[in-house]
Amino acid sequence: MENNQNNHDAVNSHNHGGDEGDAWGVHENNSKNVSTWMPVDRYASEYNMKHKKRGSALIFNHETFTNHTLKARAGTNVDAENLSNCLKKLHFSVEMCKDFMFKEIHGKIEKLAKTDHSDSDCILIAILSHGEFGSIYARDIPYNLDSIWSFFTADRCPTLAGKPKLFFIQACQGDRLDGGVTLLQRTETDSGSVSSMSYRIPTHADFLIAYSTIPGFYSWRNTTKGSWFIQSLCQELTANGTKYDLLTLLTFVCQRVALDFESNTPDCETMHQQKQIPCVTTMLTRLLRFHDK
Repeated sequence: MENNQNNHDAVNSHNHGGDEGDAWGVHENNSKNVSTWMPVDRYASEYNMKHKKRGSALIFNHETFTNHTLKARAGTNVDAENLSNCLKKLHFSVEMCKDFMFKEIHGKIEKLAKTDHSDSDCILIAILSHGEFGSIYARDIPYNLDSIWSFFTADRCPTLAGKPKLFFIQACQGDRLDGGVTLLQRTETDSGSVSSMSYRIPTHADFLIAYSTIPGFYSWRNTTKGSWFIQSLCQELTANGTKYDLLTLLTFVCQRVALDFESNTPDCETMHQQKQIPCVTTMLTRLLRFHDK
């Protein structure tokens, strides 16, 4: 009882005075008042990953494109197969979507968003394609990534409210290169009043978006082994998928990409010996562990 009271008081203490937004201009409010069942206690430290099903995983794998200026993505099928196998071992229901047009992607995403996810822990969507800053390519046209995850906000997909919505994006976010920096080993001589039973959450809470590279930069793919990011992600999921929480695991994915890979293009000096670092955007509100089922 004491802990609940302390939590209640903590919420109230944040509501003293008036709250203002750090924006200028007229604000449009398109959100609806939606109520749904909470999947976990208000102040639980971890997501509830003990539903009947882990959840759906869609892998949009793009190898060829109608735009002939976009090269075929050799190695992407290795990525898709390896990722599918890793996710199945974590009890995801995996569906592979190969070379989909944008209309097909939109239809598949819309269908998934309308599905009842009451018995699922989470959802996961992976997109393997060409990209540039702010957009990614379907087989026919580029599209804004916001058009994918906006289907799964808590007001539009209530059965996923309070549950993790995970997105993994293997694509360039620009054409800048990262030449890296050499680190030398240092030697010694180198000297409001809310019920504690129910609670409200932001519609965009509980998302995680992991990009293979940072905005503006190139993303590397080996033509036989697959992309650096998906290789590293699969290695970590296989080794530590049930051991670490997801953000810890993704930290080690970043470590693998940053330390274990360097481009090998000796015939093109500007592209040779380049580096890469993934970028993780998280709106998760709890720890996420893929417990065994």
